[in-house]
Amino acid sequence: MMSDVVLDQHRSREVADAVGVSFGRMRAVRRLARRPMSMSELALALNIDKPNATTVVDDLEALGLVRRTPHPTDRRAKIVEATPEGAKLAAKADEILGRPPEALTELGRDTLNELRGALGKVRDAQRAGYR
Repeated sequence: MMSDVVLDQHRSREVADAVGVSFGRMRAVRRLARRPMSMSELALALNIDKPNATTVVDDLEALGLVRRTPHPTDRRAKIVEATPEGAKLAAKADEILGRPPEALTELGRDTLNELRGALGKVRDAQRAGYR
């Protein structure tokens, strides 16, 4: 239900139109703009198969939004990070997604305060490692 409210079709399309990359690809760039990851970590973060993560990174690398670098301790692995251009587009997407959906503006102050409190508890639980 939460994703239906926050990531409705209009908002994901708004992000894709603003950055010129599909919303699914931008999910990867946004994750990598927060911190570099191995291919395995990225696949896990996006909940996709490793071969699919390779395809996503290949596409984003061709667009100049991410780059692969050697893993510092594992010769077989690569670290993927956002390029400055990728980080710039991720920030633009974050700004769009950071704006509350219009439907929230119709809620009263008390309801918004309750929602803020509930979301704060969810965020705190996630930070503590409960998912």
